Amino acid sequence: MRSIRAAAVGAVTMSLALAATACGGGSSTGGGSNDSPKTLTYWASNQGASIAIDKKTLQPELDKFQKQTGIKVKLEVVPWSDLLNRILTATTSGQGPDVLNIGNTWSASLQATGALLPWDAKNFDKIGGKDRFVDSALGSTGAEGKDPAAVPLYSMAYALYYNKKIFADAGIAKPPVTWDELIADGKKIQAKGKSALGAEGGNVSENIHHVFVFAKQHGGDFFTADGKPNFTDPKVVDAVKQYVDLMAKDKVIPTGDAEYAQNQSVSDFAKGKQAMLLWQSAAANLKSQGMSESDYGIAPVPVQSGTPGTGAQTNSMVAGINMAVFKNSKNLDGATKFVKFMTSDEEQKILNTAYSSIPPVKSAQEDAAFNSPANAVLKNTLATSAAALPQVAAESQFETTVGTAVKNLFAAVAAGHSVTADSVKAELEKAQQQMPAA
Repeated sequence: MRSIRAAAVGAVTMSLALAATACGGGSSTGGGSNDSPKTLTYWASNQGASIAIDKKTLQPELDKFQKQTGIKVKLEVVPWSDLLNRILTATTSGQGPDVLNIGNTWSASLQATGALLPWDAKNFDKIGGKDRFVDSALGSTGAEGKDPAAVPLYSMAYALYYNKKIFADAGIAKPPVTWDELIADGKKIQAKGKSALGAEGGNVSENIHHVFVFAKQHGGDFFTADGKPNFTDPKVVDAVKQYVDLMAKDKVIPTGDAEYAQNQSVSDFAKGKQAMLLWQSAAANLKSQGMSESDYGIAPVPVQSGTPGTGAQTNSMVAGINMAVFKNSKNLDGATKFVKFMTSDEEQKILNTAYSSIPPVKSAQEDAAFNSPANAVLKNTLATSAAALPQVAAESQFETTVGTAVKNLFAAVAAGHSVTADSVKAELEKAQQQMPAA
């Protein structure tokens, strides 16, 4: 199995090449057709605790689609550590699936390759119209002013999950609402022999999601208004340092978590080893690992002070999964039917329930199944205090370069090295140098 680092470096290299291609007019992939009307290939992202669980969840729905349409869907669930590399390779070779899931933050980058089917008004009409989808989800489907490159499938938001028994044993009556409170609670928890907060220090995407939020809370942005990298802005440096300092200085994240990259922090939380977890829509993952919903609470991610909201009070990126179609599909009509099927009210309820995510389809989101107290936190976050990652063509490079920079900083802490503002700035400067020229 390739390491996360290898996947990240490969993605950066491939992304840089693609950026040059996109500047010259996009991918060389040809147009699609309907030459193979009875089959589809589908790359699904790994949403559950394992690939096997995803196959068990998805296959009955694909069988249902085949029964309705006569179209057989060949499923492959691709691990997140490989997904971006696989997609980028497919955009250049033209040898990709008909339909695929993408992280919604990649939408603008993959749009720039020219390989994905644009979702103009005509195509949206084929699946029931663009107005079926909530605005926050549509905000992460491609660059502003262009037809979306994908359709929202699952919506997610970050929340703070906390172990009720560990909190009670430490004398903590309620979850922290600020980072200072989280650090203070962490010390009480550690005094009782438990770890405070889990993290995935080796996971470049998780790193990006968190430092993006910290940057917002510091009033900084990783890109200028005209889309140029701005990674060494003092506010961004302070934000990244604050996140890494949760391990380096505040010591609420164990140094062992610097190597975590494959849901190990979720497993630790589910097993009662750690008291808190910052995660996207974790309920289904925790349940699959034997943790009862009554054992934990869910609260908004902390802010610097006050309460979550917009601007400096942002406490989540707009997380989620989009569904895209390769323009050179040999079954464009079938691919569109499949997107319509997967975004239908019925399937949205089934799949988002299975993955403890929130439907990006308005009518499905209003279903009683998504009105639990836990879902209320996620829905409110998406509606009031989540921000979309930069929808720029270089977004995937941003994720891999800055995510790797944060990974390196965590690794330095685990190796016993100190982390200073200068060392943070140096890592971010290296990341910025790897970005494509404007």
